[in-house]
Amino acid sequence: MGVVTPPTDRTPKQDRSRATRQRLLEAAVACLAEHGWAGSTVSVVAEHAGVSRGAAQHHFPTREDLFTAAVEYVAEERSAALRALPVQGRTAVVAALVDLYTGPLFRAALQLWVAASNEPQLRPRVTELEARVGRETHRIAVELLDADETKPGARETVQGLLDMARGLGLANVLTDDTARRQRVVAQWAALVDDALN
Repeated sequence: MGVVTPPTDRTPKQDRSRATRQRLLEAAVACLAEHGWAGSTVSVVAEHAGVSRGAAQHHFPTREDLFTAAVEYVAEERSAALRALPVQGRTAVVAALVDLYTGPLFRAALQLWVAASNEPQLRPRVTELEARVGRETHRIAVELLDADETKPGARETVQGLLDMARGLGLANVLTDDTARRQRVVAQWAALVDDALN
């Protein structure tokens, strides 16, 4: 019996499928950030991604599947960006952490949180996802800040920084808060540095 080789067209089809999935995830994030939960249907996302609704539903059978996957994708991208940061000192790390919470990716996650507070089928998925993202962000922040969590107050200092960054992200949702945020970040960087030394 001869060796059976798979058809050569499988790889391009898989590549197209991955590309379609990627476009849908990126479109879902953009739609959530721009239109919120109510305005972000599977049809709107499919149109934004340039694919048919059927193709979207092939990859993500439900709206909840699509948007949960989109926020998970965002979380992975944010974590990858954090891990790729060169160690530049605590001030730069504090600023980078705050930047995570002030852009369109945070806006998309925020829209999903609001939707999850009113959608029982979505709540457990988002809660579990955000708990995982929170643990990963905290772990990366500890590493980047070179924080020794065996020291009293170090863990709380890092968590306080992340909570402050989230608050600055919320403040930035309605108005551009850049000038005030820069002053707050500089002050928090000094406080974090003092607390972790």
